[in-house]
Amino acid sequence: MRSLDLSSNSLQGELLPSICNAGTLEILNLSHNNFTGTIPHCIVNSNPSLSVLDLQNNSFSGIVPESFEVGNNLRTLNLNGNFLEGSLSQSMVNCTRLRVLDLGNNNIEDVFPHWLEALEELQVLVLRGNKFHGFIPSFKDNRSHAFHMLKVLDLSSNNLKGPLPALFFKSFKAMRRLDEKTHLQYLTYANSTYNGGFYEDSIDMTWKGFEIHLQKVLTIFTSIDLSNNMFEGEIPEVIGEFHALKGLNFSHNGLTGAIPISIGNLRKLEWLDLSSNNFTGRIPTELTNLNFLGVLNLSKNQLDGCIPRGQQFETFSSDSFKGNKDLRGFQLMIPCNAREERQEPLPSSEVGFEFGWKPVVLGYVCGVAFGAMLFQVMMFTGKPQWVASLVNDSPKKRKRRVRNRTW
Repeated sequence: MRSLDLSSNSLQGELLPSICNAGTLEILNLSHNNFTGTIPHCIVNSNPSLSVLDLQNNSFSGIVPESFEVGNNLRTLNLNGNFLEGSLSQSMVNCTRLRVLDLGNNNIEDVFPHWLEALEELQVLVLRGNKFHGFIPSFKDNRSHAFHMLKVLDLSSNNLKGPLPALFFKSFKAMRRLDEKTHLQYLTYANSTYNGGFYEDSIDMTWKGFEIHLQKVLTIFTSIDLSNNMFEGEIPEVIGEFHALKGLNFSHNGLTGAIPISIGNLRKLEWLDLSSNNFTGRIPTELTNLNFLGVLNLSKNQLDGCIPRGQQFETFSSDSFKGNKDLRGFQLMIPCNAREERQEPLPSSEVGFEFGWKPVVLGYVCGVAFGAMLFQVMMFTGKPQWVASLVNDSPKKRKRRVRNRTW
């Protein structure tokens, strides 16, 4: 047997260690059941062929298996939605082919597992809803491989604190690249020798403000969720380089400073939540360039000035902006002055001279006024000699007069 899928049933009881005798299993999916007890550690150290271990949404307790053998073939480890506790074993770095690691919604208590950077194929990292604490380390410049394939990062609802280190995000190369493929691809695993073995990765996440179970994960899907922690300081400017990003959630932290203008470069962004922080200053008008933005939440900060006008911003309700006492705009029923509403986002990072219609109209009006004044002078004073000379003199006489005055 190479694949065992008993997911989404009403199975209960403990998972017996005899499951480890199935030494040829590649896919073991027991998710969405009522299993209890501990997870047999032999599952991950007795079967080098195991590629998918999905035990999410059960009632397993105890600790995460801690004896991952060197050379294992694990691609997906999903233990989301159980009662696991303790800390993580660094033997997990032996899972060099791991693409999806979902340990969310448990009781795991540990510092941020920075050593996971060694997993160069990791694309999805979900640690939400646990008791991770401490700081996120700042990687060195020469560790550009750290999390360079990561597309989904969810550290929400933990006890992490401190600043957001720019070098930590700088290595997220997969979030910078736009996938131009026209056909949809999902994170899956298919057994190469047995046609019955097929598995599609799924994750629990916050999608546009709603808790959902994402049944399939597109390979082009990218999101960052660091909400409900104790992070502080400013948002690193490097976030504005993640052109493939679709979701960004930094809400319910202690972040300060201005909202980076560079976020306006994230043209694929569909939801942005920066609520319940301490951001100050104006809302960057560059955010109106985000044509795909469907959900925006900037509430409960210290923002001021006028809410930018244009495109998607016209569709957001007061809920997106309330709780900023010095913020104005029609969404909050507080009018802006005319000068503030005329402010428009720059089309690019470089400011160039633009010859618009306003200078043309101004020049035309001034020209007409000057001509009318000159006509009145001629009518009331007769034909002045200097005007007559300009009109009556032939071109040759004017040229000769100019030559005679030349030294």
